[in-house]
Amino acid sequence: MITREEALLILRQSIQSESMIKHSIASEAVMRALAIYVKEDPEIWGLAGLLHDLDVEITNADPKIHGSIAPTLLKKFNLPIEITDAIIMHNEEAAPRLRQTKIEHALAAGETITGLITATTYVYPDKKIHSVKPKSIIKRMKEKHFAASVKRENILECEKIGIPLDLFVVISLCAMQGIAADIGL
Repeated sequence: MITREEALLILRQSIQSESMIKHSIASEAVMRALAIYVKEDPEIWGLAGLLHDLDVEITNADPKIHGSIAPTLLKKFNLPIEITDAIIMHNEEAAPRLRQTKIEHALAAGETITGLITATTYVYPDKKIHSVKPKSIIKRMKEKHFAASVKRENILECEKIGIPLDLFVVISLCAMQGIAADIGL
């Protein structure tokens, strides 16, 4: 299996957008925290989070194919199948089936909540993630016009891995706060 440093290098070779790199790093942090909570391997879950959008620029974020090309790009690295399956399954429009495993549901929920947390951070006066409170994220979750592109139904998949929404928000927010400098928040 590749190291985090190798995965980050692969990511930077495939993605030019700094905001997408930050999203991937945030997704990695959330996935690691979720893995620890549900007693799964944080290295595997973290790599899935870090690499899930590897093909976003190659596919021009086309929802009909985004996520389906990344496993081909990663094939030579012999990653565990659960990583590549989770990457394929994170975008339900290109997925060949419904999500089934813990890591698949966690990645769909975890990478999606990073967008809601980031958007919530930007409406705070100081624009600092350390100022954000979990109740603000829950409030924004209910406002369909706020960060309208964030799929709330994906975030709610946290319940399919046994984590209620309130706790999921706390875990995700804490994970992102822990890497605030790395993601510019």
